[in-house]
Amino acid sequence: MSPTTARGMTMYAKKTLFAATAVCLLGACAPKPENVKPGYAPQAVYDSLSCQQIASEAINVSNKAHDKAGIERRHRHQDEAIVATGLIVFWPALFFTHGHSTQSASDLAQLKGEMEALEAASARKGCGIKFDRV
Repeated sequence: MSPTTARGMTMYAKKTLFAATAVCLLGACAPKPENVKPGYAPQAVYDSLSCQQIASEAINVSNKAHDKAGIERRHRHQDEAIVATGLIVFWPALFFTHGHSTQSASDLAQLKGEMEALEAASARKGCGIKFDRV
């Protein structure tokens, strides 16, 4: 192998590593569900509900949040696999990461906000409803 060819492969490897690092540093990987910040949900919506109705809504919102968190975890694992593949084999694969703009992350943020609003309404009425955080 000539020095030019060896040097060219080294440059290719450096460029690939730089591209993958830049993609990850710029937030291309889907976020961990526990790192998704709650979105705004008005608390007044739940003020007219009884404790039983708040509990029922809490179960509904909690189940939806659990489902969205699972989707977000899958996206994150897929992104990690794509980045590894891009680093080792095929750098254009890096363009197929889900990133922070996924709909499931947005939905999860909204559901987390609803969970906070439900907890606040529960506290005001003395219902004692608390969520385990996703």
